[in-house]
Amino acid sequence: MRSLRAVPALVLLLLAAPLLAQTSVSMGTDVAANAHPHYPMLHIGGFSDIDFSATNANDVSSSSGFTEGQFILHFTATLAPRVSVFAETSLTAHGGNDTYTAGVERIIVSYTHSDLLKISLGKYHTPINYWNTAFHHGLWLQTTVSRPEMIKFGGKFLPVHFLGGLVEGTAPADGLNLGYKFGVGNGRSTGVSGAGEGGDSNNNRAWLVNLSMRPDRIYDLKFGGAYYHDRVTLPSGAGYPEQIAAAFLVWTRETPEIIAEYARVQHKDEAAHVTRTSSAYYLQVAYRLPIAQARFKPYARYENMDIAPADPVYAGIPNLKRSILGVRWDVFDLVALKIEGRHDQIPGRKDSNGVFGQVAFAF
Repeated sequence: MRSLRAVPALVLLLLAAPLLAQTSVSMGTDVAANAHPHYPMLHIGGFSDIDFSATNANDVSSSSGFTEGQFILHFTATLAPRVSVFAETSLTAHGGNDTYTAGVERIIVSYTHSDLLKISLGKYHTPINYWNTAFHHGLWLQTTVSRPEMIKFGGKFLPVHFLGGLVEGTAPADGLNLGYKFGVGNGRSTGVSGAGEGGDSNNNRAWLVNLSMRPDRIYDLKFGGAYYHDRVTLPSGAGYPEQIAAAFLVWTRETPEIIAEYARVQHKDEAAHVTRTSSAYYLQVAYRLPIAQARFKPYARYENMDIAPADPVYAGIPNLKRSILGVRWDVFDLVALKIEGRHDQIPGRKDSNGVFGQVAFAF
């Protein structure tokens, strides 16, 4: 009687055996897949902002009311254990006609051999100063509403973008953490503010070197400098050798945050045997208050731009003194509200004042 009762159980076990074997193989395959990941591995992140301004400035570039900031997407993909791709794309709204311009702000393919050696090709934010590589198109990343005038997007003073190749790395150097970057690329386009994405405008490569130090003994302190050499060709066909020397010192502890930068630019007029020198600097100080879960960070910044008279490369750029006072409130971890007041002094114009607000977020 017991043997007869055991028959159904035996039949069920025989029927279930193939299913159990398949499940076992499937589990083994999943473990193997986790041990040997498939490429590419893609991660997508985004940024945007909504802005408000009210100013008494009467120039065309200043307007009051609400504006839509850039819509930014970051794509990071690992192609192999040491090879990766990074891309930054943007949609920029144009006031008055409800249209958008799509752009590729950065596209970089990199091979990382070690901390000492990384090789990459693509379109970069030019590593000519600290702000341009630390803070990108996603304005949530930076403390303030706007970038310094000397390195603003679409500006002419410093080359914001750079298309070419870069070799970089960091050496411990007994706790000094020495960093280097060396790049060769197309340099400026004939529009001066562009990066020569379609090719070098004058078949004369730009090159740069950037050296920095981040000592272990002074936490979050970094300082260094850069040199950039190019030949700028204007739409008229006139060419001017360009030399840029820059220096920076930053302390990013946030209690306080200090960012100071200086740049000196020379354009040589070979026909007139004249060298014109322009300079710019800014100092920004902020402090994250130890109240309300440290979500409030007041800040101040002073900027100065001194443009050489009759420099054809910088035509239309005025001398500027700007003072900024504001506060950033991190409402949530990925949402920040910023409010700041600005006072601008431009020779030959009435001093202007403005209030600027921004809600910046990441996703």
